[in-house]
Amino acid sequence: MEWQTLIDEPAVIAMAVLVLGLVVGYLVGRLNKELLSASGVPETVEGTPFERTAQSIGTSTVEIVARLSSWFIYGIAVLTAIHIAQLLDTDAFWFRVTEFIPQVFIAVLILILGFIIADKSELIVSEYLRGVKLPDVSVLPRLVKYSVLYVAFVLALGQIGVYVLPLVVLLAIFAAGAIVVGAIAFKDFLVSSAAGIYLLLEQPYGIGDRVQIGQQSGIVQEVDLLVTKIEDDSEEYIVPNRKVFEAEIVRERE
Repeated sequence: MEWQTLIDEPAVIAMAVLVLGLVVGYLVGRLNKELLSASGVPETVEGTPFERTAQSIGTSTVEIVARLSSWFIYGIAVLTAIHIAQLLDTDAFWFRVTEFIPQVFIAVLILILGFIIADKSELIVSEYLRGVKLPDVSVLPRLVKYSVLYVAFVLALGQIGVYVLPLVVLLAIFAAGAIVVGAIAFKDFLVSSAAGIYLLLEQPYGIGDRVQIGQQSGIVQEVDLLVTKIEDDSEEYIVPNRKVFEAEIVRERE
């Protein structure tokens, strides 16, 4: 009789439902992962913007889909357990749930679009800066990518009602830092461009000359607006033109 009474307790039933939901959610996630892998999904999504972004944060499309399926079941189990245990007013609770689900859907959509836009932005910026042989410039594509991801993350949290003012302040600080980094890179770009114009006009050395620039020495292969390329045996050195002015230049005569 005591066992029957204990089993009929809402709290016990709610706990059993919660545990069952956690187990089922975990198993469904594992099963989905195996099914997606067996059906060739990893090969299908390989190279897509979403997959590249997922890999950059240490996961994959298959992992994300599998975890989402698990979390969906976890959420249903938690909501059902709360309903059975009567921890909240039932009518008000389910009203909030039905109101919250569309917000979660929109938040997830924002995150997915954020991943895609971030990856595309990184590729566009990388392509645009491909000819710029400056070390400070190489960080800009990744900086743009994570800036877009951060904005998407803040928008998604705001969509589900999370207080995001501290994150917005942090975003402003991050944007200020990004501007500083961009200004430094752009400054080096301008300095190297000005040095390149001088070298092209004055031609202190030309293609085929053997020169020593700082610690690098070899035969000049190319002089363009931003860099000077010199080659020594099997090694090629790409020297930013701003460093040409900072280092001592020695032109070797035959």
